[in-house]
Amino acid sequence: MVLPHGVFLLFMLSSATLALAGDIVHHDDVAPRRPGCENNFVLVKVPTWIDGVENSEYVGVGARFGPTLESKEKRANHTRVVMADPPDCCSKPKNKLTSEIIVVQRGKCSFTTKANIAEEAGASAILIINYRTELFKMVCEENETDVDIGIPAVMLPQYAGLNIEKHIKNNSTVSVQLYSPLRPLVDVAEVFLWLMAVGTILCASYWSAWTAREAAIEQEKLLKDASDEYLSTQNVGSSGYVEISTVAAILFVVIASCFLVMLYKLMSFWFVEVLVVLFCIGGVEGLQTCLVALLSCFRWFQHAAQTFVKIPFFGAVSYLTFAVTPFCIVFAVIWAVYRRASFAWIGQDILGITLIITVLQIVRIPNLKVGTVLLSCAFLYDIFWVFVSKRWFHESVMIVVARGDKSGEDGIPMLLKIPRLFDPWGGYSIIGFGDIILPGLLVAFSLRYDWLAKKSLRAGYFLWAMTAYGLGLLITYVALNLMDGHGQPALLYIVPFTLGTFLSLGKKRGELKILWTRGEPERPCPHMQEEDQQSLNQH
Repeated sequence: MVLPHGVFLLFMLSSATLALAGDIVHHDDVAPRRPGCENNFVLVKVPTWIDGVENSEYVGVGARFGPTLESKEKRANHTRVVMADPPDCCSKPKNKLTSEIIVVQRGKCSFTTKANIAEEAGASAILIINYRTELFKMVCEENETDVDIGIPAVMLPQYAGLNIEKHIKNNSTVSVQLYSPLRPLVDVAEVFLWLMAVGTILCASYWSAWTAREAAIEQEKLLKDASDEYLSTQNVGSSGYVEISTVAAILFVVIASCFLVMLYKLMSFWFVEVLVVLFCIGGVEGLQTCLVALLSCFRWFQHAAQTFVKIPFFGAVSYLTFAVTPFCIVFAVIWAVYRRASFAWIGQDILGITLIITVLQIVRIPNLKVGTVLLSCAFLYDIFWVFVSKRWFHESVMIVVARGDKSGEDGIPMLLKIPRLFDPWGGYSIIGFGDIILPGLLVAFSLRYDWLAKKSLRAGYFLWAMTAYGLGLLITYVALNLMDGHGQPALLYIVPFTLGTFLSLGKKRGELKILWTRGEPERPCPHMQEEDQQSLNQH
């Protein structure tokens, strides 16, 4: 009961191809570094205590100037907090300070001026409260010379300042810690995400190849039994999947770009809700298809899988499909209701993986030419919308869409995600569906070709294509960590590995022309068999 058009729509929705981790270090090319003003913009943890009782924890951002903060919580001191008088700290405070942390309001003078005045007054650190909910990067002005500041400066969002001020006005003793923990070089989440992506393509490739081989065996039986029957059924095998043409491969990237811009412009709470509904529809289709295929392998369910009932609009549906569909719908609905819970990523990954496997089973590339065009266009698409789009939109369109920065939610659901278990900053490691589906089409094609051409694992292309994908994804996560968690276009690394390996191996073996134009080995036609036999008799 798979709907090809619905799956293709969700295939388009999966056009966000990105690998992400929590950003810890923020680089700024606009504000050049100079002596005394050369720090990275690091996130800062600011836990608070009210009258000795632990309270809220806030996240701030360190300034370009001042000393670097301690990275270990146990080494960070508990320090009392006081409000500045005047609040902007653009002139000498009226209250006497003895190594307290002073809280000041942003505005009226530069950040370095506030920090210098606070240091001269005896403060041990300065917390600058923004007048908005987001954080702002504090830099040095070009004409400033007094940037040799000896106390750390941290900016906090507006709501954090209001809460601290409220407790201080209630005559409570407020103290805080300031520290910036380092993110681990490799988190176990990235390892599991790599295994999920590789395992998904592996399962989808074997299912696609098995289906193609079964169709080939069935047609060979028809050839032996009755050629007329074969002629009347030779197009049956092609109705179960959709082949991508060269034009469709180019159009896919063009339409995906338009769709990405639409997501960027219309990103809001209600729009994400619409995407959640569409994702649930695709997830139900994917989960149902995978469950039916899996259960059909067991003898107890084979009769139910081969017995059909006619349902209006859907047509003939097997009893097994009819039985598992309610479970799939309930599963998707429960995930949608509780998708903001800490455990919701499990349901999202299950629905996502089954949807990806179903798409790779239905959508196929007929030859290497189409695969090369599709992956090359996707390669340029990824680079453009992650890096080049900053020139026109002043921010990375792909990263904004993947995170859902304008929606007030955790981002679009067309992603596989795993929580970063050993990262003190928390967050998720994520990978877009496109990073699995697009190279997965080429990997699945390689296994279908190997099986139909009766090649061994070592002499074929699948082992090398699968290894290349795994290495490409591994390099993606290495680059992700080297770039301090900044989002990376995964196809930038995956496509050269996967496609480059396939093309090089095909050229070396002298099979590139066959792979490029014909693709999967052609099955013999009855009339061709008769002509070949007559030719042999004449000789």
